[in-house]
Amino acid sequence: MIEHSRLQEIAYKSERAASRRLAAADGLSDEQALRRTLELKAGKAGLAALVEARSAELAAQASRSAARTALREAARARQARRHDGPPSAWRAWFDGSARPNPGRCGIGARLDGPGGSVEISRPAGHGNSSEAEYRALIAVLEAAVAGGVSGLTVYGDSQVVIGDVTGPDALAAPALHAYRATARALMARIDGLVLRWVPRHKNQQADALSQRAFDDFPDHANATETATYAAELS
Repeated sequence: MIEHSRLQEIAYKSERAASRRLAAADGLSDEQALRRTLELKAGKAGLAALVEARSAELAAQASRSAARTALREAARARQARRHDGPPSAWRAWFDGSARPNPGRCGIGARLDGPGGSVEISRPAGHGNSSEAEYRALIAVLEAAVAGGVSGLTVYGDSQVVIGDVTGPDALAAPALHAYRATARALMARIDGLVLRWVPRHKNQQADALSQRAFDDFPDHANATETATYAAELS
């Protein structure tokens, strides 16, 4: 006889609910009610055939779940290797903030390498958080180009901006087109450039620099600096 525990494993939720109603109505034990419910479901094929088919179903589901888990783990491992690869000769971090969103923008960035370090922390007009992030990226790329830097790895925590600037043209955000074009033009001038996404806790220095920029935000900066950015990107 097929064990009650096995019947519970292969029974669907609706079947278990139906067996509970049957037990209450006919004064049956839980095991008797579930067995009768599944025997009715199995029909002429018989309970054993139903259990065999459901068992194969459960095994296939477990196999698919294990495969999905393995794929997720492999993707996480690839991402970790991509984000935590060996440091290049020059490294940079960037971050941008908007208060509120959209609102006043502050940008922060740091460029480190054999030739020294450069910190950027300044107001950046008015816009949304993605625009602020792009302005920070452009600022640190401009600093790298001005310094003749090569072999540069740039880190940022904005998935929107990094995905946009490194992704295919067909998937680029229309609202960020001018920023993307400017950033890609600067990237093309830096040999050995790699752009990597990092989680926010690994980008704290750039974040602190972007937040510090709000301390120096003049009251008239919104209109003036937004117009300046629009002119530079056009």
